[in-house]
This record gives sequence, C-alpha cells and structure tokens, in this order.
Amino acid sequence: MSDVASVLKDADTKMSKAVEVAKDDFASIRTGRAHPSLFNKIMVDYYGTYTALSQLASIQVPEARLATIAPFDKSAMLNIEKAIRDSDLGVNPSSDGVLIRINFPQLTEERRKEYIKLVKSKAEDSKISMRNIRRAAKEAIEKMEKDGDVGKDDVARGEKELEKITSDHVAKVDELFKHKEAELLEISCHQLPSLCH
Repeated sequence: MSDVASVLKDADTKMSKAVEVAKDDFASIRTGRAHPSLFNKIMVDYYGTYTALSQLASIQVPEARLATIAPFDKSAMLNIEKAIRDSDLGVNPSSDGVLIRINFPQLTEERRKEYIKLVKSKAEDSKISMRNIRRAAKEAIEKMEKDGDVGKDDVARGEKELEKITSDHVAKVDELFKHKEAELLEISCHQLPSLCH
C-alpha cells in the first residue's frame, strides 16, 4: 500500500465518522413522533459527572407521542428531568416519583421550520468537517510529492480518488438530510399545506 493509499484510507475513515455524527445529530432532532434516539445526546449531571441519559434510565415509547423514562437510581430523577427540560427537545417532562413522562406535542409549522434549519446547519457542519479532512489529505499527498516520496502520477490518481471519496460522503449526508427533512414535513403536509409549497 503506497503512502498515498494510506492517506486516502485515513480520510475515508474520518469522513465516514463525520457521516455517523450527522446521522446521530439528525436522530436527536424530533419529528412529530417520540423515539428513544431523541434522547441520545442528553447528558445528565449524575453526582458531578455528565453521564448519558441512556446509561441512567430505561427509555420506552408506549405511544406515538409519549416517552417514559424509568431511572435506575431514583435519586437521579430531578437531574434527569432538568436535563430533558434544558435540552433542545422543547418538551416538559413530568414525574410521579417512579416514571418520567414526556408528551411530545404536535410540532407547529414554526417549530418544523426551525428544526429543518437546525438539520440543515448540522448537515453543513458535517460537510465542512469533510472539506477540512479533504484539505489535510491533499496537503499530505502534496508534501509526499515535494519530498520525492511519490511521483506525479500517484499524486494525480490520489487527488482524483480523494475527490471521489469526498463527494460520496457528501452525497450520503445530503441523502440523510433529505430523509430527515421529509420526515419533518411528512405529517405537516397534511396538516399544514402552506409548508409544502
């Protein structure tokens, strides 16, 4: 494997991670339905350490717009509620001392538009990160040529392959964005036709 190939492999791996990050970010943005993945990004102050909510409680979705959270340690209940309330989910949890219930109201047209903007900006962040990875890989390949480690043909092939890797990953993020946008608009086209013009 030439050094160019290992630079390309490294760039490919990093870009795949950027796609995964975008996927996780999109999953944590709610549509009109409840889903356990909405809570993936919520961190709770648990005895001074920020801990993922999923490690502190079991999350169930008994109905389309209701989630219940059962903390493993009841003393964490208030901090879990606070973390959910402070998150960007825009929901108000209520607790009976055993379970935390979260009702997901129908999204307003305004809220949907905000979420679409948020998804768009997360998609853009992901693409910026990929462009930075591409730039670093291109510089590494050019440095190899300057140092006399690889020839012009290898560099040209490597840069062409780097462009392909980059555009493949950008296309994946675009696809994820389109899917999430459709999910956010799906329910509203019936209820809020003005969104779909």
